Amino acid sequence: MRDHNVIAGPLVSAQRADRQPGARMRRQAAAVPALLCQRDPDLFFSENPEDLRLAKALCGHCPARTACLAGALQRGEPWGVWGGELFQSGQIIEGKRPRGRPRKAGVAA
Repeated sequence: MRDHNVIAGPLVSAQRADRQPGARMRRQAAAVPALLCQRDPDLFFSENPEDLRLAKALCGHCPARTACLAGALQRGEPWGVWGGELFQSGQIIEGKRPRGRPRKAGVAA
């Protein structure tokens, strides 16, 4: 069996390749650079408030920010940074405090 039609040439081969499951999606995904949240997802689900602030700032430049936030709201994401917003218990919150008890102010040494 030949890979392409002798008369039509490689165009027919490309069309045949597009019929394979996921071929077009793989080619489109290869053309788009990976989003930072896909390369380093731990940053977007960190317990560290500084990491979460950085993740929110990085979302500001993301081309998928609006769609990401809309999807998170629609799915009711329980936590993490989605579309530049911080979610906790399914609600958008301003920021996160560090774990543990807060320091007492004015402790005598």
